[in-house]
Amino acid sequence: MIRISALQMQTAGPDTAANLARIEMAARQAADAGATLLVTPELGVTSYGGGAALLDLAEPADGPIVLRLGEIARQTGVAIVAGFVETAGGTIYNSAVHTNGADRPSVYRKSHLYGDYERRLFTPAPPATCLFRHRGMTVGMLICYDVEFPENVRRLALAGAEMILVPTATPQGASGTFIAEKMVPVRAFENQIFIAYVNNIGRDGAFTYAGRSILTAPDGSALATAGLSEAFLTADIEPGLYDQCRSENTYLRDL
Repeated sequence: MIRISALQMQTAGPDTAANLARIEMAARQAADAGATLLVTPELGVTSYGGGAALLDLAEPADGPIVLRLGEIARQTGVAIVAGFVETAGGTIYNSAVHTNGADRPSVYRKSHLYGDYERRLFTPAPPATCLFRHRGMTVGMLICYDVEFPENVRRLALAGAEMILVPTATPQGASGTFIAEKMVPVRAFENQIFIAYVNNIGRDGAFTYAGRSILTAPDGSALATAGLSEAFLTADIEPGLYDQCRSENTYLRDL
């Protein structure tokens, strides 16, 4: 069993120092709650809605943002998944990093960009199977729109992922509500895995976010949910509790 926390976060716009301070506060809160992993929203360090200003905030995976996240993880004992604008080889990506402050960080780059806004700013990465180990569990990462394509989740599940972490910036509206409340639990059920879908909240540039973050189990049930305000969620991830569900719904074996 591992305990994870999620921060449904109102960013301070492209003020990376303020956003990192908010993540640090949440990491300390997660440690106090006994959690060993904290998941934060899509581009939560740099903000999602900053537009062209985000390009000036882009950093490599070994830059100050990731180094600071690693320091926070090391100081608190809580591994962190956070979104940032990454530059690599002259290319700009919408990325998420996992760091525990000790091992080499794992970086995932969004493969399915949503709308003209993202396509103007970022380059889509080839679909990738980004996995890391956390307290004996195999964990994968996707970003927002990626999870809406069943092939992405299935690819990670077939590669051995037991849980997928999904930083997101889903906008407010009927579709955002449907994705969080219906689609994400189905993705968990049809692959018999855990999913943490962690959204921004409030207004950021031209965007108002749907919130409704959810930590969902292999049987499609919600372990923890958020509403329409900033929220801090914590849930216990106990794979053994879902052995019967997995034995009855053998999608991966029967594929």
